[in-house]
Amino acid sequence: MSITKKAILIIISILIVDQTLKILIKTNMTLGESSYISWDWWNIKWFQIKFIENPGMAFGIDIPGRFGKFALSIFRIIAIIGIGWYLNNLIKKKAHPGLIICLSVIIAGALGNIIDSAFYGILFGESTYSTVAEFLPEGGGYASFLHGKVVDMLYFPVIHTRFPEWFPIWGGQSFVFFRPIFNLADSSISVGVATILIFQKRFFKEQ
Repeated sequence: MSITKKAILIIISILIVDQTLKILIKTNMTLGESSYISWDWWNIKWFQIKFIENPGMAFGIDIPGRFGKFALSIFRIIAIIGIGWYLNNLIKKKAHPGLIICLSVIIAGALGNIIDSAFYGILFGESTYSTVAEFLPEGGGYASFLHGKVVDMLYFPVIHTRFPEWFPIWGGQSFVFFRPIFNLADSSISVGVATILIFQKRFFKEQ
């Protein structure tokens, strides 16, 4: 299989899994609802599916206001076009396959989140803390084009404890690690970027 076909397959596969998971969560869980991943009697409390919607950037970071949301969506689209152009040039120049795969993973993640922003507001009703979102509601969706919210659900509270009372500033307060809630698209972007940074000497030998 050529590297071009591999890149396309990676992008499509990540998008399918990412969107399938998001749609299942969106149409079956209320906002804020969570559940542990469990097998028989064993509950893995440090791995939860917790449904939240993120109007801003990755890992639950928020950009307030309609203009901020619109600007972020446009930025994502421009970034995807730029990375896609760069990826195409790398394929033509027969760059390191690892670099091409990493960029494909990053593009897939960026596309996954822009799909939410662009279309979920049109396709779905509002998710609330008491009701599940409806697909293609009669009265229309909860937001206009490019103003949808990104669905996040992966939560890894590996450590959940409290600071001791004598601890400066945060004494007695709750402490959770890892607190951010994210999705597969976020993970794809992070893994792709981290891998490029780790193996940059191998990927960019000529430079």
